[in-house]
Amino acid sequence: MDTNGTHIVSLERLLAVWNEWEIRMLVLTSLALQVFLLFFAGIRKRNVSAVLSLLLWLAYLLADSIAIYALGYLSQARVPKGVDAQSFMLTHRIQALWAPFLLLHLGGQDTITAFSIEDNELWKRHLLSLLSQVALAAYVFSKSRPGADILAPSLLMFLSGIVKYGERTWALKCASMDNLRSSMVTTPDPGPNYAKFMEEYRFTREAGLQAEIVIEQERRADVIAAVDIAEESVPYTTVITDAGRFFVIFRRLFVNLILSFQERTRSQATFLRLTPEQEYKIIEIELSLMYDTLHSKAAVIHTWYGRLFRCLTLLSTSTACLLFNVLDKGKYQSYNRIDVCITNMLFGGALCLEAYAIGVMIISYWTYAALQGCNCQSLSNLVFRSIKYFRPQSRPKWSNLMAQHNFISFCVLDKPTMFAKALSLLGLKRHWDSWLYIRHVQVSPELKILVFRELKDKTVSIVDAESYRKFSNHRGQWALQCKGYYKELGWSVEVEFDESILLWHIATDLCFHSDDLKDDIKIAQYVEISRAVSNYMLFLLVARPFMLTAGIGQIRYGDTCAEAKNFFERGMNVVTQPDDKAAARMLLDVNAEIAPKDVKGDRSKSVLFDACRLAKSLLELQPHRRWRVIRVVWVEMLCYAASKCRSNFHAKQLSSGGELLTIVWFLMAHLGVGEQYRIEAGHARAKLIIEKN
Repeated sequence: MDTNGTHIVSLERLLAVWNEWEIRMLVLTSLALQVFLLFFAGIRKRNVSAVLSLLLWLAYLLADSIAIYALGYLSQARVPKGVDAQSFMLTHRIQALWAPFLLLHLGGQDTITAFSIEDNELWKRHLLSLLSQVALAAYVFSKSRPGADILAPSLLMFLSGIVKYGERTWALKCASMDNLRSSMVTTPDPGPNYAKFMEEYRFTREAGLQAEIVIEQERRADVIAAVDIAEESVPYTTVITDAGRFFVIFRRLFVNLILSFQERTRSQATFLRLTPEQEYKIIEIELSLMYDTLHSKAAVIHTWYGRLFRCLTLLSTSTACLLFNVLDKGKYQSYNRIDVCITNMLFGGALCLEAYAIGVMIISYWTYAALQGCNCQSLSNLVFRSIKYFRPQSRPKWSNLMAQHNFISFCVLDKPTMFAKALSLLGLKRHWDSWLYIRHVQVSPELKILVFRELKDKTVSIVDAESYRKFSNHRGQWALQCKGYYKELGWSVEVEFDESILLWHIATDLCFHSDDLKDDIKIAQYVEISRAVSNYMLFLLVARPFMLTAGIGQIRYGDTCAEAKNFFERGMNVVTQPDDKAAARMLLDVNAEIAPKDVKGDRSKSVLFDACRLAKSLLELQPHRRWRVIRVVWVEMLCYAASKCRSNFHAKQLSSGGELLTIVWFLMAHLGVGEQYRIEAGHARAKLIIEKN
């Protein structure tokens, strides 16, 4: 028996089976990817899972690649050797019907058009792809010489595919930063006619009349006395309505456009009267709407023409399915049954995806806001009941998590192993550390309320444009001055911001490991909030440096880590493998009377023992006072970082579960604290007063 010959025959048979099933597997895989993207893409705005993000990224890239490859495969189909030409043409004819389905898949799902905000800037590339792929699909279809039984369903599916692909391209264009900014820029306002007014003034004076120009400034709303406003809880309908109303205004922050003092006053009037929980809920909905604008088809489908196109694609797909299955049943004898079955799967998948997408579109905040604007009370009530069931008020609209990275824990646990050295050589050490040493915790309601109270206190002190800009530049100074410790501790917040973060982070940990506060519940809550914000700010410094002000934070962090590891290794003779508490005690035992810079010079940017000096100063205070100071300093640093982070980086984090920093940034804007309000006065009303002699 010829074993080699048997193997060759088996290989040829396997290759023939693969050639027969290749296009079938491609179109089914394309459909499966669309199902996955539809159901899971929207989850990422409230999920920080790196695994989910990786899977969505792969699905997003593969979905287009596989669909384009499948279209190319269909265009290259030729009659294989030994295959009946008529049989092949029948097979190719029904498989050519899959070309418009691939166009439909290239149009993507409503829940995701762009994986990252940078994808929106490539809308011109997608427009070129739209033209080329439509032409290729038309070529595939014409090459198959379709019969009357295939022609009508194919044309209807071509209509659906072109509309869906066009929707995606238009959504990408609308979400690009240039187009977003252009759509939000207000109508040019030349102001009062100065030349005409001065000409009238000159003519009046030349006529010998006594004329005087009186300037009446536009009346500004009085500063809201935040302390006198009673907080009240409002219905969920009001929360959604306010979120939709403010979203139209405050989305301008993402494209670096300014707001007026009238908009500040209106926002304050609403936010200072609500409970903190509902204020944060409004912000969550606003940011959810912004995510939809940047990463989905929301900006297109929630328009009159978008809804019309959605009805058109559903109707054309349903009609095509009906024509294919009901009006001509002879195809089951003419065509390969497997191909007919796959075609029906494509029809079923397209209809199910379309129906699900329409359902999601109906029970959205966009639809509710549109119905409210049209005064369709009965329909808006029905939509609201659906929203209340599927998107209850209690469910966060973002991950509601904050990342945590601890300096002492990292330095104690991170060892120079061979594996770590190999990762460093490959440039993967930072990613490994992020996975191993960074965790996430819930953002506690107590922290949210504390941030709001601190910002509300600042709002009371704001009386003019200069004061709200001044408060946004404080990063611990105001807190220390209010508590009366600026003279002793002010040096720690007057250095560069990244240095302040490192100093206060290490000092907070040293104070934590020195105190035994299990019996004092109130101080324990202060400690929990302080450490959570401290670890979060260090995470930003290490893993999200682009969200902080420019500096040498990573260099300073690396030098401080190196000094800490050397110090702990030297102490290993006394304590074997110290835990965090023992490591903190070792640091506090060091005599730091003289400034480290005076001893070591400035070659290393380490702040390890400067932090020890700060911790010892804090430990001289009573525990209750100490943790109140630490807590408010961290909250002020958090607010400072939020106000200084560039808007495009805030936008970038919306697709990664959201960021606490972005929530605080939007809260500051709504409360009128920050640098977003540049229009400080309206039009001056000049009057020409003419006195008759």
